[in-house]
Amino acid sequence: MNLKKVFPKIVFYFFLTVVPLSIVVGAQILKKMTEDLPSISQLENYTPNLSTKIYDKDNNLIAELFTERRMLVPINEIPIDLQNAFIAIEDNDFFHHWGASTKGFMRALSRIVLKRKVLEGGSTITQQLAKTIFLTPEKTLKRKIKELLLTIQLEKDYSKDEILQFYINQIYFGSGANGAQSAAKVYFNKNVEDLNLAECATLAAIPKSPNYYNPFKKAEASLTRRNLVLARMRQLGYITSEQEAQALEVPLPIKEDRPKQESGYYFVEFLRIMLEPKYGTNVLFKSGLSIYTTLDMTIQTAAEKALETDLEKFDADKVKTFEREGKEPVKVQGALIAMDIKTGAIRAMVGGRNFKETQFNRAIQAKRQPGSSFKPFVYLAAIEAGLTAATLLDDEQMVFVNNGAEWELVSRDIKALETIAEQIPEADIIDTQKIWTPVNYGGKYRGPVSLRTALALSINTCAIQTIMQITPRRVIQAARKLGITTPMSNSLALALGSSDVTLQEMVSAYATFASGGVKTTPYVITKITDKDGRILEQNLPKQKEVLSSQICFVMTNMLRSVVERGSGWYAKYLNRPCAGKTGTTNEGSDVWFIGYTPQLVAGVWVGYDDRSISLGDRVTGGNLACPIWTKFMKEALAGKPIVDFSQPDNIDWALIDPQTGLLALSKTPGAFLEAFIKGTAPKQYYDQVIPESKRIDLTIEEEGF
Repeated sequence: MNLKKVFPKIVFYFFLTVVPLSIVVGAQILKKMTEDLPSISQLENYTPNLSTKIYDKDNNLIAELFTERRMLVPINEIPIDLQNAFIAIEDNDFFHHWGASTKGFMRALSRIVLKRKVLEGGSTITQQLAKTIFLTPEKTLKRKIKELLLTIQLEKDYSKDEILQFYINQIYFGSGANGAQSAAKVYFNKNVEDLNLAECATLAAIPKSPNYYNPFKKAEASLTRRNLVLARMRQLGYITSEQEAQALEVPLPIKEDRPKQESGYYFVEFLRIMLEPKYGTNVLFKSGLSIYTTLDMTIQTAAEKALETDLEKFDADKVKTFEREGKEPVKVQGALIAMDIKTGAIRAMVGGRNFKETQFNRAIQAKRQPGSSFKPFVYLAAIEAGLTAATLLDDEQMVFVNNGAEWELVSRDIKALETIAEQIPEADIIDTQKIWTPVNYGGKYRGPVSLRTALALSINTCAIQTIMQITPRRVIQAARKLGITTPMSNSLALALGSSDVTLQEMVSAYATFASGGVKTTPYVITKITDKDGRILEQNLPKQKEVLSSQICFVMTNMLRSVVERGSGWYAKYLNRPCAGKTGTTNEGSDVWFIGYTPQLVAGVWVGYDDRSISLGDRVTGGNLACPIWTKFMKEALAGKPIVDFSQPDNIDWALIDPQTGLLALSKTPGAFLEAFIKGTAPKQYYDQVIPESKRIDLTIEEEGF
């Protein structure tokens, strides 16, 4: 066969059959790949994952919720030096090519043919954008062709400025930063629009290899590439030689030991738990919401400091106790919550000592017995029932027997218990559920005392006598009005704080006393906006008048006695008008102090998560919780004016004898001015002054359960 004669025919038939067939097959493959491409129209509504920003009451950023830390910046806010730096180092022909560099594409294709694998490198800015947004990072010829097709479509549908804006906001800069704004914050603690030339060049140097060119991790490599960026910018005419020289003298950023979010962890988690069911995880973590809160970071920091300082010292002392008992030391826990009295805005929230160790929020979620900090609700119900702060109560021993239906007071003499026991079947005597003998802290009984004294000294028997007189149901009703929502037992033990409550609802309830009877719903969010600034929700104070201002003034005046001469004596160190109540539960498992000034109400709880562990026989709300509260309030109110509680109309004042509850003579020892709702003050004088030698000692004491 003559090859010279046959070859032209072979070539002819090849082009006649194989080439058209290849074109048809290739077209079908291309069509199929085109159909598989993601719709470029997605970019019209494309929003990269944006972090949700959380701000305090002064609009300071305090935390972010994110899957990728990112903030979208329009092209006109991106410095021209940063735009030029990216073009110089990544794609100097950006404004002139059709989306891909022909030389680069042919070079990549030759690598595929010669080395039989796809290698990265040489992609234009548009190609990098197509790959980052629409495609997976797989290194295959199919993916490379898809990238090229998408690149062409991007260039067809969007301007160069739009493509550059998408790119600079999308790419990863290392150290958890996606997009130039986040990178500017991470590396320079600046907004992107405030970056200088050297800083712009440093950022543009990173994306090629975010780990290798990270200035915090590889300073030498980062510096070399930054200087290369500057040289390219000078060569392309973007900067002058003088500008380059000046930028070369600027040192790289050094990783500062900026404190990570160390405050407000429990508050932020509380927001997440509250908002995630409402907005959904994707919206909350990826859509760039701005959440403006009521938190005051100065007050929050003071709260965390006060709690941790005292509890760390407590742990150091308590560890010896654990060691003596052969037990593994356990850290004591605590919680603190503070609220603006006028608005209900939560200013501080500490749910525990270490959020990383336990996310359980004891300020909101923990339900514990409040002990004597519940007693103000008992005396509120008493005032509403017609008693006054001067009404006398009998502080005497009490013995109750359960008759099967209720607790029946059978004696006021505990010594008569043996006689009572003889009347009860022997099996019942050893049943602690059948006999109840509430005692005062220290086992001290004072005889007749006023309502004010009973509250100030936190006398248990007087609280029980009061609830017997007005019924537990009225106490429950009073507590409900103030916002106590947890279940309460319809029993006499309610007077001693036997029913579990949360710290948050206790603080909210006390705030009603401070506000003059206006119950304000606590809230933590002022408004939420989307990434474009549109308001999604806005919250204002929700208020309802539930008590008269006169009753609240009387209650506040009584609660001031707790500080002035009662179990909350440590709060006097605040050196400004304040009122409050301590609480210590049976076996010392919980201690409390809830208190307020005219501006701020706060509550402190301390205890072990394991209720079986006692804080100690001598640990009380007065000597542990109250000092924490006082130190916190002192710092939280620093610089604030010292103001007194305002007195409403229809309040009368009278000089009262503490021993009788009647009007006092001018020479009566211990006589004091008492506040009364108009028309309720006593009308009689006690005309026989009790000699000093026979007067009862009403000294400072702490409460028991």
